[in-house]
Amino acid sequence: MSEALGNFEGLLREALAPVEPPEDLARRLESTLTSITEMAADELQEWELSAMRDPRNWVRPAAALVAGSGAGIALVLLRARQRTHGSSGALSGAREAAERTARDLGRETRKLLGDR
Repeated sequence: MSEALGNFEGLLREALAPVEPPEDLARRLESTLTSITEMAADELQEWELSAMRDPRNWVRPAAALVAGSGAGIALVLLRARQRTHGSSGALSGAREAAERTARDLGRETRKLLGDR
């Protein structure tokens, strides 16, 4: 019984061991989110307002809007997080961290909206 328990604990430790993500994961994720945002914007640009009369035509623009918005928000958060982790020196408090995050989010949002 104790041997089975020890084996179980070893398996559990092995299963819950921390795993380091690939080094290029952030770059690949940013690239994918950027391409999704651009494809959604292109889809919305090509959509004709005259097609709005028929509700069957709303699916593609609605999906593009949802996908583009989600990818854009995720991209802003990813870039702000990279900037926060890349900065040197520790922040002295939670308030300063929140202020810095808000500034970074605003800056990244302006970059994305300014590109269009």
